[in-house]
Amino acid sequence: MICGLLNRYPMTRDIPAELGFVEMVESCLDSVWSLELLLLLHAWPDRIWTALDIVTELRSSELVVAQSVRCLHAAGFVIAEENGSIRYPPLPPDLAAFVNRLDKEYRARPNQIRRMIVGRSNAKLASFSDAFRLRKPPQ
Repeated sequence: MICGLLNRYPMTRDIPAELGFVEMVESCLDSVWSLELLLLLHAWPDRIWTALDIVTELRSSELVVAQSVRCLHAAGFVIAEENGSIRYPPLPPDLAAFVNRLDKEYRARPNQIRRMIVGRSNAKLASFSDAFRLRKPPQ
């Protein structure tokens, strides 16, 4: 899934102001790897990265990095150049404030932020599996 928020709003820059922090986390981050990548780029805003640099820094795989870059690029959080370089762009104030808060919250409560992301995935998986039940469970 590439950033569920994009299903409702074509570009992240058009996200309504009333959308809360939790909804932003759940909608814009498809995995903990995307979170880690966003915070890495945020920590080094002037650096231009290669995919290999990110794989090495995050101790990840090329596939995971490529998926995370696609998600964050679609949401407007990173710029992926044609030559393969990746960088953190200047963000509008509302998105910059979100990333700053995300960084602060993740440092203070990493497990809670991870649960926001992973919990959403588990809920979708449960919903999908429930669609194949032949009988409804007794209530």
